[in-house]
Amino acid sequence: MATIKVQQNGPYLVEGGDSKVVDWNGVAYQLSKGTFALCRCGGSTNKPFCDGTHTKVGFAAADAAVGGSQDKSAR
Repeated sequence: MATIKVQQNGPYLVEGGDSKVVDWNGVAYQLSKGTFALCRCGGSTNKPFCDGTHTKVGFAAADAAVGGSQDKSAR
């Protein structure tokens, strides 16, 4: 099972085996290693993967987990 860690002012770090990233057409990205980072700032030139741009653009994330919030389906 994969674990997704939200990095402070940085990317989503995906750790663990059996991870797959699929685009909107259903095509899977080729992953070269078990741990990877997904862009959260929107500035990466290697989307959906992080290339470190968040440090150059001064990305500041919202608060950490917000109490009382509830999961909502993306569909």
